Amino acid sequence: MMHQLKREQLVKTDLQTCWNFFASPKSLKLITPENMKIRVLTEQPDTIYEGLTISYKISPVLGIPLNWTTEIKTVKVNVLFVDEQLNGPYKIWRHEHHFKAVEGGVLVTDIVSYKLPLGFLGKFAHWLFVRKQLETVFEYRFKKVESLFNK
Repeated sequence: MMHQLKREQLVKTDLQTCWNFFASPKSLKLITPENMKIRVLTEQPDTIYEGLTISYKISPVLGIPLNWTTEIKTVKVNVLFVDEQLNGPYKIWRHEHHFKAVEGGVLVTDIVSYKLPLGFLGKFAHWLFVRKQLETVFEYRFKKVESLFNK
């Protein structure tokens, strides 16, 4: 079963500054909860590009480290980029990052479509903790972006 998580946030800055922040792989560690112990294993360019693969070591549950590799599939500068999991804990992971200049700043919309492996066990894990954890990660990200741009 496919699941979806959607979040929107008004970032009080100009479109180029907002894009530059989110399109930099170096920003990922800054907006990921510290308890997940994210470590980027591949070289990090200043900005993303189509075909870029990024490998991480991350501990999303009980401190257990997992390898995760994503690929940037689509880049439309100042509009959107899409990353998809190549290897990691999900059967399917697709994260769309949308940017739209609006009055007062930039509307940033994240749409994550995902599917867990393991059939019934995956559904149970989603109900038990996966959904809540994803919501916690995006809540942390929201607060971090607020503190950086919306003081």
